[in-house]
Parts: sequence; C-alpha cells; structure tokens
Amino acid sequence: MYAVIKTGGKQYRVAQGQRLDVERVTADEGELSFEPLMLVDGEAVTAGTGSLAGAKVTAKVVGEVLGPKVVGFRYKNKSNQRRHWGHRQQYTTIEITGITSPGSQEG
Repeated sequence: MYAVIKTGGKQYRVAQGQRLDVERVTADEGELSFEPLMLVDGEAVTAGTGSLAGAKVTAKVVGEVLGPKVVGFRYKNKSNQRRHWGHRQQYTTIEITGITSPGSQEG
C-alpha cells in the first residue's frame, strides 16, 4: 500500500517505513499527519476528497538537514560589477509510520 501526500507545495509518493526529506515543517520532534491525495492498495486506487474522508498518513519527525549548497555569481564585463551569493535550503526528515485507509477504524 502506498499513498500520495502533498507538503511544501510538492507531492510525494510514500510507503510505510520510508524516510524522506520534505520542505521544512514547523513541528518539533513528534507526530505529523497528512491528508492523502491518493491511496493505492494492490489494484484498488482511491482518489478524490469525498472518497478519502477519514484516511490519513502519519509520520514522525526524525530531524532537520540542510540541502546542497547553491552558488550564484553575476558578472558584468569591463565595469567591475560582481555579485556572489549562496543558499542552502532547510529540510525536515520524516519517517512514515502508518497509512490509514478510509474504511479502517484505528482508535
């Protein structure tokens, strides 16, 4: 079983036990829950807001990490104009702990 979730403006295909880096989430070390956009269980595909009511994907925050450094440089010839900058995106590492389908009841 896998699900498609949306966080940070991006969509990710996730399965239970998977670790992934997502855009920084403002949650401390603990549990997160996401509303799935699509659930696939074998041959059964469930999508749409009405049919996914009650479904959720739970995850725990493992830590935070920095992405690769992006370096930019702007240069204009013969005028001594130079600009140099760098950026490292912050990511949160999460681990998917469970995927709950709409029909199942977990208490």
